[in-house]
Amino acid sequence: MSFSRRLRTRMFVSYLAVLGVGAAVMFGVGYLLTSSLFEGRLGRMGRGFGREASTQLHEALTDSLQIAFVVGLVAAVVVAGAVAAAFARRIVRPIEDVRVAADRMARGDYRQSISIPSEEELAALAGDINTLGAALDDTERRRTRLIGEIAHELRTPLTTIQAYMEGLIDEVIDPSPATFAVVAEEAVRLQRLSDDLTLLSQAEERSIPLTVETTDLDEVVTRAAERLRPQFDDRGVDLTVVGGPPVPVELDVDRMVQVLTNLLGNALTHTPAGGRVTIEWGTADGQVWLDVTDTGRGIDPSQLDHIFERFYRIPNPDHPAGRGIGLTIARSLARAHGGDLHASSDGPGTGATFRVTLPIAG
Repeated sequence: MSFSRRLRTRMFVSYLAVLGVGAAVMFGVGYLLTSSLFEGRLGRMGRGFGREASTQLHEALTDSLQIAFVVGLVAAVVVAGAVAAAFARRIVRPIEDVRVAADRMARGDYRQSISIPSEEELAALAGDINTLGAALDDTERRRTRLIGEIAHELRTPLTTIQAYMEGLIDEVIDPSPATFAVVAEEAVRLQRLSDDLTLLSQAEERSIPLTVETTDLDEVVTRAAERLRPQFDDRGVDLTVVGGPPVPVELDVDRMVQVLTNLLGNALTHTPAGGRVTIEWGTADGQVWLDVTDTGRGIDPSQLDHIFERFYRIPNPDHPAGRGIGLTIARSLARAHGGDLHASSDGPGTGATFRVTLPIAG
């Protein structure tokens, strides 16, 4: 027997059971009350009736009630059975649709769309399944695209390294420092990609290793800003460290520098020449906050909930798109330190602000 048929049968039987119990209670209470009430009423009127006439009236009433209750019970069961079957079918059908859709999504087919039933609770369930399917399908498409792009990024340095190595072996390329520098640069690209993917995996598993120490936030910010300042100068974007009060924080310096590097690199990607990126921090509610604000392209409000999802990328016609994992890693690292990372923007053309929050040391 299929799932829907079993569920429909159980619901139908439960409806009938409730009806049967209600009918039995109604029959017993009605019979007892009617009999006692009739006898009391007849007693008050009994002066005009003889004992035999009263007995006959009582028996006639009892027989009539029994027949009426039995006929009413049969009619109620028939009507209630039809109504119960209709309601069971109406409720089971959307539940069966949800079960089938969930089973298909478990098998990897995420493009599921369930019709929304009229019942409010079932409509919410169907809507959640549709949302889940759309999100999983979008993630799968982005994952597939990322695999292709990672394969492309791997192919380029590997092809370069292979070509140079074959040239060296065949002695058609001179073993000069410039040749070795090209090979080393391509190897660094491979290592960077491998490190990013490893860190993303650790972030997904919430197993990022941290070496925590107490330090001043100013040192961390300065280190990250000076690392990327040449790139800002080359792109013609002003990088300004506004600063803030001295704040001791307990964190993994290398990991937090990586967070700021990702945020600054993201700001540089989306800020045109002549724009500005500022870094500022302060304290509030027992936490330290650090803002990275740019005057770039801004973020559409509909994208603010997605930019931290893995593999999600905002298209930028003026700069090649990244791999879509930098902000995911940055938020995971911030949360690993007991803080968080949020983004805000008033819309396209208004710039964006990324705020890191961290607990204050001690």
